[in-house]
Parts: sequence; C-alpha cells; structure tokens
Amino acid sequence: MKVAIISDSHDNLENLKNFFDFSRKEKIKILIHCGDVCNGETLKEIENNFEKIYLCLGNADIRDSIFKKAKKTKIFEKEGEIKIGKLKIGFCHIFNIKEKNLENFNFYFFGHSHFPFLKKEKNCILANPGNLAGLFYKATFAILDTKTKKLELKILEKIKQGSQAPGL
Repeated sequence: MKVAIISDSHDNLENLKNFFDFSRKEKIKILIHCGDVCNGETLKEIENNFEKIYLCLGNADIRDSIFKKAKKTKIFEKEGEIKIGKLKIGFCHIFNIKEKNLENFNFYFFGHSHFPFLKKEKNCILANPGNLAGLFYKATFAILDTKTKKLELKILEKIKQGSQAPGL
C-alpha cells in the first residue's frame, strides 16, 4: 500500500490539484499532512481526494476554520502517532530532535522548513517531504510504500511533465 506525505500546502490549490491527479493515478488512499494546510476550505478539497487523512496542525493553520470543515480528517494538535500495517509512524509540523524518542518509530515525518530532508536516526527514517506550495523551494512531496518500506521524493513539476523524480 502507498501513503502520500505532504507538508506546507499553504492553500495552493493548483499544486494540490496536480498532486491529487498523481495520487488518483497511483491509487493512493491515505494521506499524512505535516501541517500548514492553512484554511478549512483547502482541507475540504483534500478530503474529497483521500479516504483517510491524518493532519498535524502547523503554525499557519487557521484552527477554527480547519476544525469546522474537517469531516473525515484525524487531527493532531502537536504530534501524530499512527500505525499502518506493521509500521509505526510519527509526524509533526515543527521538529526538534532533542525532544523526540525516535526509537519507537519506523518513520517520522515533519514539515515547516519547506526543505526536503532525509536521515536515518537509529532504526528510524526521519524525513521532511518538503513543501507542496512551492514556497522558497520546488514543490515536493513523498510517497511511502508500506510493503517495501521505500520512501520516494517526488518533485511536482516533474510529475506534471510526466518524468520521474529521484527516490530517497
């Protein structure tokens, strides 16, 4: 099964629509969002495209709007912990390695910096999928194959052009 991981979409509906098209083609039903959706109307659009959504709120999220529009999104205020198959996955918006015990996770995702990041810390893959809004850096997201445990970074402009982005 494939899971999409995004962060910092910042109400960029054009980029989200391109991401939704890719996710539909790949039959991706689960989304982890590491924060900064921003507006509840944007969350509503996201909910129309995924069966399960896990969202950790970010510093730019308009909380009242998000909570009013959320129908099927599991919302976490500071940090999310979920299990998909045998994988234990954690996620947050602003990450501080000094505050986290990563030994309990197979993967830990975060956002906020807008910059893609990947590092193995003990037995945990620590990753930032970048930002889907395309602010400061190219618009990127990640795809996790839960069977193979392979994590791939996708560059949105290359998806739109039909070429593949490098894997992580």
